[in-house]
Amino acid sequence: MGYTALYRKFRPTTFSEMVGQEHITRTLRNQIIANRVGHAYLFNGGRGTGKTSSAKILARAINCLNPKDGEPCNECEICKSALNGSLTDIVEMDAASNNSVEDIRSIREEVNFLPTKAKYRVYIIDEVHMLSTGAFNALLKTLEEPPEHVKFILATTEPQKLPATILSRCQRFDFKRISNEDIIKRLKVVCNESNIEISEGALNIIAVLSEGAMRDALSILERCIQDGENKIDENKIKDLVGIPKLSYVNSIISAILEYDLDEVVKSTNQILNEGKDLDNFLWEMIKYVKDILVYKSCKNLELYTQDEISIINNLANKYSNERLIELIYELSELQNNMKWSTQKSILFQAGMIKLCYKKSQTVDENLEQRVEKIENYLRSNNIENRNINNNSYNSYNNYSAGPTQNTINNTVKNTVIESKSNLENKNIVSSNSNIEKNAKNPGNKASYSGKIEEAWPKIVRDLKQNGKIVLYTNLMQTKAIEVNDMTVGIQFPNGLSAFGKTVLEKQENIREISNLVSMACGKEMQIKYIEGSNTKANSNMSVEDNIKNFANEADIPFNVIE
Repeated sequence: MGYTALYRKFRPTTFSEMVGQEHITRTLRNQIIANRVGHAYLFNGGRGTGKTSSAKILARAINCLNPKDGEPCNECEICKSALNGSLTDIVEMDAASNNSVEDIRSIREEVNFLPTKAKYRVYIIDEVHMLSTGAFNALLKTLEEPPEHVKFILATTEPQKLPATILSRCQRFDFKRISNEDIIKRLKVVCNESNIEISEGALNIIAVLSEGAMRDALSILERCIQDGENKIDENKIKDLVGIPKLSYVNSIISAILEYDLDEVVKSTNQILNEGKDLDNFLWEMIKYVKDILVYKSCKNLELYTQDEISIINNLANKYSNERLIELIYELSELQNNMKWSTQKSILFQAGMIKLCYKKSQTVDENLEQRVEKIENYLRSNNIENRNINNNSYNSYNNYSAGPTQNTINNTVKNTVIESKSNLENKNIVSSNSNIEKNAKNPGNKASYSGKIEEAWPKIVRDLKQNGKIVLYTNLMQTKAIEVNDMTVGIQFPNGLSAFGKTVLEKQENIREISNLVSMACGKEMQIKYIEGSNTKANSNMSVEDNIKNFANEADIPFNVIE
């Protein structure tokens, strides 16, 4: 006789041997005892939780010649034939490979015939969600009103893919994940009968790795004895399933949390030199940080020894929840990027190094000081005034400013990150610190004096000096008058061109001019554009004249090319 896998060799043969599904086995046994077995069942649950085993036990129990308390005897002719697979009245069908309409039609034809030996003809359709739409439709009528001698047992891991018409015709039983305690108890029985020596720690690791699936637990156990040695410990299981040594994971995670670049580079090189699977190692890193976070929250962990829990406890006490959650997201992002990369080792190294750089620093200064640092940086590099918005950070960060570049860049970055909303609310749109401070303090007239009519020419010249060339070009032939206590009118004697109107009506330009006007007036003022009485509609002439005048004042050669 050939070799039989452990999960097949130790498949439950009675409901009492089922692990972790007492709520289902109790109901099925009561139905068999009371002779109230339904015509169609749907067994739903995760892989390896006992759906197919329960279906086989139920099929034997309802056909058993000598049932005992709802259990099959497994000794009568029917039970023995069913166990060795020779009973044709119990039909097992895999819907993943038999999902066509023709396969279901063959069942519809067969149900009209009486069973050969057993009392009932039982159809066990596994992975029933794989049936095609046409196959489901062909099954509907037969499933709803089958002959009295026919029973259907459907099994699936994805009941949401089944049509509602199928679900409503079945008695549904939901199989839950098997607890680690129940898996360990069953593994001990298997190990005793198979003469396998295994430690408690190894049993615990197998239970955790199986994720509630008894079949997966038995498969892991079987892998551990394939070398011919029936002695299993924690290290043997970790080596077989590819779990890296916790010392590697702990060292690199501790270094990242400490921003220790040298240690991270050293650990990364060691991992690459030993040929570790990077995807698996990164998954272990994410899981380890998650476990630290879980331990910090509930002081309860599985899969770790007391010494390892002591190390985790030190990390949990040292770092905040926010820092750990942030690291989980960063590692997950790196994992997603590595999935599509052909240079995983390079991306892994770069990602580890990147995690060692602090994203932000706490700057203990008020908003005015942070704004002033940005303004000084812009002014020292002769950078054109610009708004501080979502797009400006990249612009600031690309300029080189000599030996103090890193300090200034960090200041700009911290200001954008920590004070973005405040900066937007205060409409900080100028790189000239005197303009900004005077705009917030209307009583300060250090830059402009006298009435607005006298200060206006200087305001226009300052726009040119500050790099606002387009504004200067459109305002250099204008005048300003105080319309009322809250409004200043800007007169355009030669009219306002279409191009000039588009430029001047932009919100950022309106705010710029309003700030300058408010500074000159010593109070908050609004602006209003007033076109002169001799306005002309020839916009091209106005634009050309403005450009010519600007070129003459700036002593720039100007030629019109036909």
